[in-house]
This record gives sequence, structure tokens and C-alpha cells, in this order.
Amino acid sequence: MSDYQQEIIENALPLDREKLTPLIDSLKNKKIVMLGEASHGTKEFYEWRQYITQELVMNHGFNFVAVEGDWPPCQKVNQFLRSNNKLKSEDVLASFNRWPTWMWANTEVLWFIDWLKEWNRNNPVQVGFHGLDVYSLFESMDQVVLILNKIDPKLAEAVQKKYACLESYRHNEKAYAKSLLKAPEGCQKEVIAALNATLRENIKSGSDQEAWLDVKQNAQIVKNAENYYRAMVFGDEDSWNVRDEHMMSTLSKLLEHYGPESKSIVWEHNTHIGDYRATNMINNGQVNIGGLAREIFGRENVGLVGFGTFVGSVTASYAWDGPTISFDVPEAPEGSVEFACHDAISEVGCSDFYLLFDPSNHHSALTQVKGHRAIGVVYDPMLEFRGNYVPTSLANRYDGFIFLNRTHSLTPLKAGFDVHKFPETYPYGTRV
Repeated sequence: MSDYQQEIIENALPLDREKLTPLIDSLKNKKIVMLGEASHGTKEFYEWRQYITQELVMNHGFNFVAVEGDWPPCQKVNQFLRSNNKLKSEDVLASFNRWPTWMWANTEVLWFIDWLKEWNRNNPVQVGFHGLDVYSLFESMDQVVLILNKIDPKLAEAVQKKYACLESYRHNEKAYAKSLLKAPEGCQKEVIAALNATLRENIKSGSDQEAWLDVKQNAQIVKNAENYYRAMVFGDEDSWNVRDEHMMSTLSKLLEHYGPESKSIVWEHNTHIGDYRATNMINNGQVNIGGLAREIFGRENVGLVGFGTFVGSVTASYAWDGPTISFDVPEAPEGSVEFACHDAISEVGCSDFYLLFDPSNHHSALTQVKGHRAIGVVYDPMLEFRGNYVPTSLANRYDGFIFLNRTHSLTPLKAGFDVHKFPETYPYGTRV
């Protein structure tokens, strides 16, 4: 038996809702808790993130959940959670119309949103729900003008004139990206001017703080989304880094908005929340929100929890903008993190368990590098060995790791998608 497997056996804790105390105790005093997933289409990953989030919200004063989703549809969820309207949660989740819609428009998220709604109804401190991602170029542009027309019509008119540069590409990010090949200047100058105009506007005492947060964040997204598509076309800056740096900046702004004592929970893919310095990402000059959060806020204030699975099924597609499919997930290969966990089951005494890591234990066998499964929205089980295993030092990448031996596809809600929009995980389909 290897030292790696022996350490798993000695430290594994049963994954049971009644036995989560050690995990919760390790997270409850963190300013930021990030809960990962090995795929965007696994029922159990969403469920266990919900259970952990419930505990942190109910008993430890966490203020908001931030997810790997676009800001505008997440704001609709946020407003729904804080209102007394008669809308149904499934109608609100239908706002997630960018492929892959199943990431947030699914029955597992539906259950969680219903729970959050009930929690906010019965508690004075409201828990928020926000999107961290950068893709909503045109949706955010529309929201800036729409909201400003209500709170500052003069500024709305000035900003709309700046955004006129993008009108000919109306809601077609692909067309705009292609246009940069012929006219590299694009609309960069205009979107920066529009952002500066909104940032210069001082928020007056007594004004709608939530509305101004929404305006300024959407204006920032327009600027950063334009930069993302520019980086994707020209490669002057890694588009992955543009995206994760934007998500980190957004999280920091939300923590500032909620106050100096605020605490947040983040739901994203393992490739975003697991510290990039413990993977091969660092060799490619790439960063991620998990590593950046540790650097900015200090490791002692950030809790990173990864997830993994050995075998089962997953919701994904075989191509961009393709049909939603439940794929069989093959057994993880020997030498991987997941295989080592599976092989320890008989000694651990349960098929699902979790590990907690001591950052001071530099001699832990679990700092050894092994491949760690990562399934994206585009997936081919027959080609897993080509790019679905990220070289990972598990005990350095996370503060805790949840292993589920057999997992299942999540259930999407019925929602359409616009094939002209980039998917929310472009361009790393096989990874995130």
C-alpha cells in the first residue's frame, strides 16, 4: 500500500450530513469559503454544496453566495430572493439562457433557491446571490442603460452614446470578436469611457445602493468582457486570466459592499477554486480565483474545498451549443487521485468521505502530484485520458476534499439557449 493511500485511510471522515462538524468547524470562521465541483453536470456536487452552504448560512453568519455565472441573471435571482413577488423560482432560473443552461437552470439549484427564499423570508439579515463571470457583454450593456434611466437619465444618455459603437453587433459576441481582426481598436475606448463615467458618479447618501452596485458592476463587465474577447482573438493577455481576475475583483467588491465583517461562499469548478500554484496552471502563466483569494486575503481567511468522483454519469454535451446529454463517466484510471480514493474504500469503511488538510504538514504524502479528474461542459468519455486529469498536489490545492465514489447526472430545467452567444466556460470546454 502506498503512503498516499495510507494517509487517505488514516484521515478519511464519513460524508454524512450528521457528521459534517469537523468540515464546518474548519470553514466557519473563514471570510471566504469556496466549494468546487469536478464537473458542471453532477447532481451530488450541487447537493453537497447546498448542504454545506446551509450550515454556514444558518449557523455561522455567511452573507452571500457567489457563483460561476453571469451577473445579470444572477441579479434576477438575488432580487427574487429579497422580494415578496409571486414569481416561481423556475421562471427566475429561466433567465439563465446562455449555453450551457444546465449549469444553473437545474432542479438542484431550484431546490436551493427555494430554500434561500424561505430563509430570507424568515430572517432579518438577507442572504444574497451573485454572479462572478465576465461573459455578459451585451446583457450588461443593456442593464447599465436600463437602470441609469431610472436613477440618472442624463448619465444614461451619455453612456448609451458610448455604447453605440457596439450596436451593430447586437447580442452577438462572436461577430464582435471576429470584427477585431479587421479593426483591432474595436470599441475599447468607448467602453472604458462609459465605465469611467459611471465610476466617477458619487453615490449620494440615501440613494439606492443596490441599484448603483448593479450599474457599476455591469459597466465593469462590459469593459472586461470586451477585453476578454480581445485577449481571446489576439492572445496579448491570457483570456483565462482576464476571466479569473475579473471574478476575483467582483468577489472583493461584493465583500466591500456587504461590509467589513461580511463572509462569502463561492460555487465554482475545481479548476477555478483549487489553488493554481498546486497544479500545472502555474507553468502556463495562469492564475485562478482560489489562488488569488489566498494571496489577497491570506490562506488563514480562505477555505478551499474540492470535489471528486470515481465513476457514474454526468450532464454535458459532445460539442459547443450541442444537445444536453447524460454521459456515462468511466472509472478513473490507476494513478489518479480518484483511483486512490476508490481503492481506499474497503479500509475506510464507506464509499463517500472527505479529507481535511493541515497546511503546516509539508511532509504529507497527499502533497504528491497525481492526476485529478476535471470534466467540462464538452465531454467525450472515450478521450478522458487526453485532457481530463489535472496534475495536482491535493493537500496544497485545497483545504479539504470531498470524494463521492459514484455520482449521477443532474436534471436540467427546460430552458432554451442562444447559439450566437459564447458558452459560459469558453474556451476550456474539456476542463471547466
